[in-house]
Amino acid sequence: MAHVHGSTTASSSTTSTSTSSMTMDASQMRMVFFSSLSTPLFSSNWTPTSSGSYAGTCIFLIILSILYRASFAAKHRLEQHWLDKALKRRYVVVAGQSSESETVRTDSKSETALLTTKGAVEDVKVVQRPIASVQPWRFTVDLPRAVLVTTMAGVGYLLMLAVMTLNVGYFLSILAGTFVGELLVGRYAQVEEGHH
Repeated sequence: MAHVHGSTTASSSTTSTSTSSMTMDASQMRMVFFSSLSTPLFSSNWTPTSSGSYAGTCIFLIILSILYRASFAAKHRLEQHWLDKALKRRYVVVAGQSSESETVRTDSKSETALLTTKGAVEDVKVVQRPIASVQPWRFTVDLPRAVLVTTMAGVGYLLMLAVMTLNVGYFLSILAGTFVGELLVGRYAQVEEGHH
C-alpha cells in the first residue's frame, strides 16, 4: 500500500514538473520576427534548404502578392463593367404592353440625341433603364463574382499564413509584392467619376 502511494506521489511529481516546464516554454515564447533560410511555408514539404530555394520562395511570395493586388483591380473593373451593362440594358417589349417608342416618349430618363448614318440625321431617344440599388441575381455576373472573391480570400489567407511564420524575408517579400502590384495596377481600382 505504501509502495503504491509512493509511486503515485512520484508520478504526480513528474506530471507537475512537465506541466511547469511546458508553462515556462509557453511563457518564454515571444512573437518576434526572425531571419532564417529554412522556414517552412504552408507545409513541412516546402522548407527552403539553401539560399537559392529561400530566394525562390521569396520571389513566389512577391508574385502572389502582386496577383492578390491585381485581383482587387480586376474585381473593381468587372463591377464597373457589370454596372454599365445594367445601366444600358434596354426595355423589352412584352406582348400586351406598350411599345418601346411609346415608352421612350413618356420616359423621363430618356435623352434626346442626333443619330447620323451616311449623312442622314434622325431624331432618336437614348433610353437607359433605371438602376436599382441592388441588382437582380444574374448567373453571368454573380457566379464570376463569387469565384473571384473566393480566389481572393484564398490568396489573402495564404499571404496571412506566410506573414504568421514571422520570417522577416517572407514579410518583406509580401510588402514588396503589394507595392509593385499597386504601382502596376492601382490606377485601375480608382473610382471613376459617374460611378459609385
